[in-house]
Amino acid sequence: MDIDVEQEVGGLVEEILGDYKSEQTINRLDTVNQLDKEAIIGIVNKLQQIIFPGYFKNKKYKFYTQKNNLTMLLEDVLYHLNRQVMIVSEHMKEYADRDRKELEGLVGEKCVAFLRCIPKVRALIETDVQAAYDGDPAAYNTDEIIFSYPGLYAIMVNRIAHELYRLSVPLIPRIMTEHAHSLTGIDIHPGATIGKYFFIDHGTGIVIGETTIIGDNVKIYQGVTLGALSTKGGQKLKNKRRHPTIEDNVTIYSGASILGGETVIGAGSVIGGNAFITASIPAGTRVSIKNLELSMDYINKGGIKGMEIGQDESWFYVI
Repeated sequence: MDIDVEQEVGGLVEEILGDYKSEQTINRLDTVNQLDKEAIIGIVNKLQQIIFPGYFKNKKYKFYTQKNNLTMLLEDVLYHLNRQVMIVSEHMKEYADRDRKELEGLVGEKCVAFLRCIPKVRALIETDVQAAYDGDPAAYNTDEIIFSYPGLYAIMVNRIAHELYRLSVPLIPRIMTEHAHSLTGIDIHPGATIGKYFFIDHGTGIVIGETTIIGDNVKIYQGVTLGALSTKGGQKLKNKRRHPTIEDNVTIYSGASILGGETVIGAGSVIGGNAFITASIPAGTRVSIKNLELSMDYINKGGIKGMEIGQDESWFYVI
């Protein structure tokens, strides 16, 4: 059957344009004052250059001194961040009664306050690089960690986004951390509070919820969930503690799930692979899963024989 493509497309265009006029959540046709996701990702990339000078460069820029380079990057971040924060702030209910000039002043103060946090963020990331090197015998040197470890990238983006989150900047911090999530498979909410010397090994499949608190010198492996015990309450649970507290010097091996806002993993504890924890664990505790019984049937000249595989009574899973 012959199809008149021009007629079909023309009819569909009119139908969708009519749908655009309806009051749907997915419609926003203000192209001038629209949030720019790519600009936000660009801010992250420029902040990465500021945090790791000499490691990540924009080859389009030709600067002759480190001072000029840093000045240009900071001004660029401030300009684009100010614009994006202004756009999201205009839609916040708490600013509905502010005139534009007053709102611009408030947004400017927030953006400058964020820039002042950069030395603090760099100091924390320095400890994260060291934690990764100290904790991973496969690491050749710290350059390898900075250039290639997805865990460090996810932590860096979280530390950037967390400062914006603390300044009550909406949406932008989440776009940043979800960008890191898409690249690394590591999902850290910008609201999560993370201490010094944090090490994520391998990383894929890790989830760290909004109200999680993580102390110093914590190491976690792939597939770990620090999550809520239940999310059935939806928006009613907003601004309530839903995620666990991980105290200092805790190691959590792969596949472990630790859930609930009242759950505290005491300092110095070790959580074995695939553990499922919904209650607090005292300091210095070793949590492990009893080994499953394994059996194998194999074929040789004498026929099929069974074999039981003996292992330790409890185990931890590590790569």
